[in-house]
Amino acid sequence: MNRSLIADLSLLFVTLIWGTTFVLVQNAIDFLPPFAFNGIRFSLAAILLFLCLLFFNFKQLKQLNLKILASGVFIGFWLFLGYVTQTIGLLYTTTSKAGFITGLSVVLVPLFSMLLLKQYPSKNAVFGVITATIGLFFLTLTDVSGLNIGDMFVLICAISFGMHIIITGKVSNKYPTLLLTVIQISTVALLSSFSSFLFEDWRESVRQEILMSSDVLIALIVTSVFATAIAFFIQTNFQKYTSATRVALIFAMEPVFAALTGFFWAHERLSVGAVFGCILIFMGMIFAELPAGKLVFFRKSKSLES
Repeated sequence: MNRSLIADLSLLFVTLIWGTTFVLVQNAIDFLPPFAFNGIRFSLAAILLFLCLLFFNFKQLKQLNLKILASGVFIGFWLFLGYVTQTIGLLYTTTSKAGFITGLSVVLVPLFSMLLLKQYPSKNAVFGVITATIGLFFLTLTDVSGLNIGDMFVLICAISFGMHIIITGKVSNKYPTLLLTVIQISTVALLSSFSSFLFEDWRESVRQEILMSSDVLIALIVTSVFATAIAFFIQTNFQKYTSATRVALIFAMEPVFAALTGFFWAHERLSVGAVFGCILIFMGMIFAELPAGKLVFFRKSKSLES
């Protein structure tokens, strides 16, 4: 099994974690404001990762310098901006529209790759992106009303997550993985906590009865350990072995896993269109994984040209 396939499977596992924890986060933010939740979630993850760095890979800590610090903060900034604009956007737009617009990062990433990195996706990857985008439409976009300010914020979120993927791929092969992950997660923790202090009633957020409630406590533990510390460590470690476009396609599976989790766990209904959308997103990811020239219609067109 080559490194690229191992990387893609690892990133798919990360996407599975994010998709399956979506319901937990939704339940938790009914009790704990979003900025406070993210501040605590990322702070716990940062502490856990730092302890791993301190006790198991102290040599990486000795490599800390201004370049790696700036790179980690820059990655963390885009990650935080994605979370904060998505949260603000959801105040003004519907969940379905937000899900579709956020998923448009699958289109933005190959565009950013071409403009910023001069990396051009293969025909298979382009076809996979188109297929996955159509799938996102069927899965999430049940509301086709006009655009509003919330949609603009969510579009910034999609751009931010796309930039996070691009920059992670750019710098992850230059610096130690664990140290880089600690810096970016700590950045999100600090910015989220500061935002909570400015825009939320943070005193209400740190009340013991709220933090110790089962919904909040379980969500914080699961998301901080699995959906943050482990997930972003895996992304930072393995993204160097695959392309940014393939990463975006794999991450497009998140709403699929979220929909399936909602169906099995929360007994939410999946429409025929949503099921069709899930299938298209999965097919889009598979198309991008196929070696060049393996799609039948591309082979036919090539033979006609010759």
